[in-house]
Order: sequence, then C-alpha cells, then structure tokens
Amino acid sequence: MSDQESIPSSKLSRIASLAGAGARVGVNYLKHYGKRAITGNTDQTALHEQNASDVYDTFSKLKGGPLKLAQMLSIDKNLLPPAYAREFAQAQYSAPPLSYPLVVRTFRREFGKSPTEIFETFTSSAVHGASIGQVHRATLDGKDYAVKVQYPGVAESIKSDLNFVKPVALQIMGLKESQVAPYIAEVEKRLLEETNYTLELERSIELSRRSGHLRNVRFPIYYPEYSSSRVLTLDWIDGVTLDKFADSDASQEARDGIGQALWDFYEHQIHVLHIFHADPHPGNFLVKDNQLWVIDFGCTKKIEEDFYRKHFRFLDPALTEDWQLLEEALTDLGVFRPSDTAEIRQNVLELCAESIQIFSRPFRQGNFDFGDPTFMRAIYELGDTSRRNDDFRKMEGARGSADGVYTNRAYFGLYSLLARLRSRVETRLPDWLQPQTSEAGLA
Repeated sequence: MSDQESIPSSKLSRIASLAGAGARVGVNYLKHYGKRAITGNTDQTALHEQNASDVYDTFSKLKGGPLKLAQMLSIDKNLLPPAYAREFAQAQYSAPPLSYPLVVRTFRREFGKSPTEIFETFTSSAVHGASIGQVHRATLDGKDYAVKVQYPGVAESIKSDLNFVKPVALQIMGLKESQVAPYIAEVEKRLLEETNYTLELERSIELSRRSGHLRNVRFPIYYPEYSSSRVLTLDWIDGVTLDKFADSDASQEARDGIGQALWDFYEHQIHVLHIFHADPHPGNFLVKDNQLWVIDFGCTKKIEEDFYRKHFRFLDPALTEDWQLLEEALTDLGVFRPSDTAEIRQNVLELCAESIQIFSRPFRQGNFDFGDPTFMRAIYELGDTSRRNDDFRKMEGARGSADGVYTNRAYFGLYSLLARLRSRVETRLPDWLQPQTSEAGLA
C-alpha cells in the first residue's frame, strides 16, 4: 500500500471527491442496467463489489468523517450488502498511510521538533492506519512507543463531511432526516471528541486507572510529555488484534478467558463507571499472553444516571410479562408519543418484547455461549424485521434518546466480538435489576 502524499482539506475539494465517488457509482449502475438490457443477465454482486470499492477508495483517501462512517457501518454487517461490509471492514484498522513529510510537518507544528529530534528511532512509514490518525513505532532509552499522529485537516472537516455523506447513510437505513437528526448530532459530537487527542489522553489515563483491577484486562501507559492535541504517545504492545486471535487456532479455554475479560471490561465501565469505551471494533484490542489489552480510547461515551436507568430498565424480564410496564418504559424513553395510534403502539410493543427477549438473553442465563450461531442470527433477523416495519417509518420525528446511539453500538459490537471469539462467559444482571428475595423466602 503506497503512502498518500496529501489529503483533500478544503471543503470544496472534499465535496468534489465525494461527488466524484457518487458519479462513479452512477456510471456503474448505468453499465449494469445497460448490460442487463442487452444480455438479459444481471450480476448484483458484481455491481455491489465495484460500487463498494469505488466508495471505499474515496473514503479512505479523505480519512476523517467518511472513513469513520465506513468503520461504524462495517460493525453491523446487517446494515450493508456483503460486498460493502467486506470493503468497509478495512477501515477498522487498515487505511492508506500518510506520507512521512506530512507527519514531520505535524510534529514541528505541535512540538517545534521533528520525530527523530524527540525519539531515537521513528518509523518513516505508518505501521497502522485508521480513520482519524495513523500509528508509528518509535524508540527512546530502550523503550518502544506507539505514536498516533492525526491526519491534517480532519478536525476542521468533520461537520461538512457528515452533512455531505448524510444522504448516503439515510438511504442505507431507509429513514428520513427528521427521524435521525439528534442521532447524527450525537455522532458528530463524538467524532469531534475523537479529534481531540488531549481529551483522549485524559480519558485514557482515567479509564485505565479505574479499570485496572479487572482480571486479564491490561492497558498501556500514556506519556503526556510526548503528546499534544494532534499527537498521542503510549507504550508499544506486541500482540495480535482481536479478530486475528478469534480466527486463530486458540483453545476454547483461551477464547473463554479473553471473552470474559472483554465482557467484564464493558460491564464495569457501563454499569459502574457510566463512562465507557464506545468503539468496539477488533483493531482497538490486542491479545498478548492470554490477556486483553485495550489500546484506544479515542471514542468514549459518558451517560447520565437518568438515561442509564431508563435505558437499562429494558433488561428487566418483567417488561415482557407486563405490557403496561413495557409501554410505560417506552414512553419514559421517548419512543411513544400521545399522537401514536393504538395499532402502531401494539406493533412496536410486540417488536420491542421480542427485542428484549433476544438482547437480554446473555444477562438472564448466568453463563452464556456466544459461539451459538443462532444468537447472532436472531439479532440480524430482528434487524431485518425492524427495517421492513412500515409502522416505524410512519412514526414522525426522532424517537428515543440520542444517548442510545453509542450505548447500543457498544453492546452490538460486544456481542459481535464475543460471537467471533466463540466465547463462553459468566454474566449477570446489574445489581439494581436482580430479583429481590423476600425475608420470608430466606427464612
């Protein structure tokens, strides 16, 4: 993969690049329909593969918002045709690297020195490229460091990029802008936070410290003296990414251990700390010596107590047994409105009851086998049913809290990773949702 010499930085040049990708997709469709008209044959798979390649090629060169969108969409394979899912999966931890002179320019702007004036050695080519920045390996005084350098212009272009790619996302999800405006604003807010490496440094140190007691969960040390708003330096960890570990010949015992560490990490951060790692793709985790290393806190989400209680109330099995309670919970979360018809309410209640049964299954069983393929299949099928539900499209305006965007993403990503690992993990409901045993029952 050759180094990229520049990134389109002006609003006009980035819009032109995105428009060019759209034009190429249009040409591909014209060729597809022309061939079908002449031969009577149609190859939808080939069309998707060509379009996915053209779109990803543009997104990867622009970096930032477009590439992050590809990364987010690739986590939920149910959202995309398989060709797009395969192509976009590259955004999880592999993207065309930026050339070394641009990296030097960033260092001089941030520190007044080049990388080799700070470190004894510094790789001229990136060892890892992602959506917001790329990682170089450096050494100093016998220690190895991972140095993350942000792509130039990414922070300044997030808002305009999202505005331009928004129609693509809406088309994929089959929704109107009025239904998703608060959620897109939430995504924009998180993406802007990801471009602030000073904030990432603070949260990385804080969350590592507050999660350091977790069994088989490890964190690198971060170095403020070699970090800035556009450069972040931490320990270099020799390990394999979570997907490579999952696809290896690791024993079931090892898979269970890493899966348990991953589950405990998310449960502690979400249900105890109420601030959590909100980017659960495999490139953000390494496995070394049967321990899980969390190496990237770029995307984090803090949730307030009020939302937490309303959202995770849906883990309560009682909601599927008493539909009045379920309707109250949905109203509390802003899903239902007084103007909704009885027919819409009934349809949504039925779908939500099914959703609760599926998504809360790991919490209810105490010991859950994520290697059972029927579990993720049920989630994908439920997603298909939801997207085809006409009543959802009839519900005007945004429903539910925007805080749910990254909370739901965290759990879908967690379940997907555990399924890929085929892990068996010990689980339990949060303490406040545990069934209460009466004094008489204890006697």
